[in-house]
Amino acid sequence: TTEIYTLSLHDALPISGIVHQVNLEYLASVATTAEQDGATVLYPDSVLGTDSHTTMINGLGVMGWGVGGIEAEAVLLGQPYSLQIPEVVGVRLSGALRPGTTATDLVLTITRFLRAKGVVGRFVEFFGPGLAALSLPDRATIANMAPEYGATMGFFPVDGETLRYLRASGRSDGLVDLVERLCREQGFFFVPDSREPEYSVVYDVGLDSVVPSLAGPKRPQDLLPLAEARADFGRQFEQQLAKSTPDVGDQPNATLTNGSVVIAAITSCTNTSNPDVMIGAGLLARKARQRGLTVKPWVKTSLAPGSRVVTRYLEQSGLLPDLEALGFQVVGYGCTTCIGNSGPLSDEVAAKIRDRNLVAAAVLSGNRNFEARIHPQVRANYLGSPPLVVAYALAGTMLIDLDSEPLGVDQQGAPVFLRDIWPSNEEIREAVRTSLKPDLFTVSYGSVFAGDAQWNALSGSSSDLYQWDPDSSYIREPPFFQAMSAAPQPVADIEGARILAMFGDSITTDHISPAGSIGPQSPAGLYLQQLGIAPADFNSYGSRRGNHEVMMRGTWANIRIKNQMVDREGGWTKVWPEGSEAPIYDAAMRYQQAGVPLVVFAGKDYGTGSSRDWAAKGTMLLGVKAVIAASFERIHRSNLVGMGVPPLQFPEGTDVAGLALDGSERVSLSGLAGPLAPGQTVELRIDRADGRQLLVPVILRLDNAMEIDYYRHGGILHKVLRQRMTAH
Repeated sequence: TTEIYTLSLHDALPISGIVHQVNLEYLASVATTAEQDGATVLYPDSVLGTDSHTTMINGLGVMGWGVGGIEAEAVLLGQPYSLQIPEVVGVRLSGALRPGTTATDLVLTITRFLRAKGVVGRFVEFFGPGLAALSLPDRATIANMAPEYGATMGFFPVDGETLRYLRASGRSDGLVDLVERLCREQGFFFVPDSREPEYSVVYDVGLDSVVPSLAGPKRPQDLLPLAEARADFGRQFEQQLAKSTPDVGDQPNATLTNGSVVIAAITSCTNTSNPDVMIGAGLLARKARQRGLTVKPWVKTSLAPGSRVVTRYLEQSGLLPDLEALGFQVVGYGCTTCIGNSGPLSDEVAAKIRDRNLVAAAVLSGNRNFEARIHPQVRANYLGSPPLVVAYALAGTMLIDLDSEPLGVDQQGAPVFLRDIWPSNEEIREAVRTSLKPDLFTVSYGSVFAGDAQWNALSGSSSDLYQWDPDSSYIREPPFFQAMSAAPQPVADIEGARILAMFGDSITTDHISPAGSIGPQSPAGLYLQQLGIAPADFNSYGSRRGNHEVMMRGTWANIRIKNQMVDREGGWTKVWPEGSEAPIYDAAMRYQQAGVPLVVFAGKDYGTGSSRDWAAKGTMLLGVKAVIAASFERIHRSNLVGMGVPPLQFPEGTDVAGLALDGSERVSLSGLAGPLAPGQTVELRIDRADGRQLLVPVILRLDNAMEIDYYRHGGILHKVLRQRMTAH
């Protein structure tokens, strides 16, 4: 393992944009200096961030990745960050993108390809002759989605294009010269005839094989060529469509019905950092206006750039009015629809979806489209390029073949196809060339740390201790350290635990701890109403993450999560021995009162998605003593360890489905007490209600000695606190 003992925080104000895009456009230096023993030392820039899309900066040749908030809190308190040295996967790029395809199409293709190969916990480095065909923003788009294809990093080496982007984004000539000299001297400046590095494995991706695509309707890796979108919608939602009751004779292009696009959002740093696709969306909007096309009235549109630079070059190019005319007004600078902050649908649209049980859709230029993440009333969620977001807003439906069917008709009644208004590469390049200048970056970031009047009016205490407000419904003192002993207690085996939930594959952190809207009848909603807070003022789970009472009740409360112990969607389970159904939170509290430990079973890729520490904190606070899964996503596994919840993994060829559980069983784990070793085998014992027993070996996913120490202390924060108490 390697240990990193410092974590640098460079605070940009929230009015500036999404930090990953701000890092790309302004903060990152690629090379930096420090004084050491009286000498100036030059070394590569690097970053650890508490968001999984920190990897966006890999496109600039900066090593960096996301870590859990729990790990970051410990680093800030002096604890080293530990990383198991990973395998490095090489991806050789060749060829060039064909006209009509975008960097978004490419990254969605790569996401499917690498997810299938399996790169979780590995570094990925892109190299090869195809690099010359990718602009730096194209590379940043690919690097940004490293969490979606499972990698710790999606790295691009520094080359001439890196230097060009640094100059184009307003970095000084002195810095650019420093970057080039460092990289050339150290031997990691990429040139076309560079010797191919030695990788653990190499995969090949041909850029010319990429076709216009979406990803969805539930996962970023589910690539969907445009020509297949309509048929796939019917297959994916066959059961739900059979239960819906649209009006007889409803036409998808004329009224709100099944397949209607009700949200179209140009959002997320993944794509708004890329001028080619943003200018492309503006040009498509202009051509659509010229032909008399309009957005369908049931579509909620929005434009949320990742930085103010985007707004400035859209204004400079004259394309912002065209986007605004189609409803794509700038709503803010930050994560919006991509994280579930689209806001409510209109009352009329929401009522028809609810009353008719319609399967509605969203199209967004984001990086994640997990179930119920985008909007609770929208079942089908598709990722696509900004130009495609505009196109689907014009069409108003997923039930269209954009290759062969028109988006609408012009003023003369002639059909208008997508190909008629899709801008050429030459048009896009010329608009970018004339509108995107270095001074847009320097002006946009010239006062980045000044703040506005509202920000500067905020006051804070100078006390060393935080002053908890007992009346706050947003920030409450969490119970993490209640009854904590001065020294860690001996680790014990787990005996007679009940199963709180059993899940299938691809359970995301959005399933475990949603960040979006809070339902009035959910445990969290009922709690807030007990405090006198009306549903209109609930805000979101994400905004109330400082209140453990809300977040505990929100754990496994996603309205689309499927616990295999019950025959319904949502955060429900059965309480044993009686077998009655209850919300997961209520069941967990009943078990806690009875002193019964809990476990959770899951399939492959448990914890995919955001580096959401509450997915582990909520798990611990509900009394779950172990999570047993077929495989774990990197950051969530680390977060579980950080909260003292051991992740246990089935060996290859074994999974929860093969255990034939119904949830009534008792579960014990032996081998946790006593000395532990990284990756050791623990015995899982299943006691069935009829008296039969099943013994299954499982792997303890404590991957190094430091993680074992965290577990022995009951979590990373407990260890840090005990260290500080001892030191003082």
